[in-house]
Amino acid sequence: QVQFVESGGGLVQPGGSLRLSCAASGSIFSIYGMGWFRQAPGKQRELVAAATIGDTEYADSVKGRFTITRDNSRDTVYLQMNSLEPEDTAVYYCNAKKYYYSEYNYAAWGQGTQVTVSS
Repeated sequence: QVQFVESGGGLVQPGGSLRLSCAASGSIFSIYGMGWFRQAPGKQRELVAAATIGDTEYADSVKGRFTITRDNSRDTVYLQMNSLEPEDTAVYYCNAKKYYYSEYNYAAWGQGTQVTVSS
């Protein structure tokens, strides 16, 4: 069973940047999609960025500010977050969908990494 470990969160001022990492305990080469999610207090978990084989997609709220990249050679997925806003404050998680028709539940949800945007 593959596990994902998120890291790279922290406290940053509005307008700042962070790069999150999601390290897999096994190969992600054959996994169709890797996704970054976030959950703010009192809100549902939402998908903010996904990297499928050959494509990327973003939530409207982060488009143009966040970039997802997957490094199959390192079994790691990154989320570069620029121009951060207080509304980006949340716990960030990653997960995967094995096939295009799957849900993002390839692994159990990890502990995530906290991102706090505040002055």
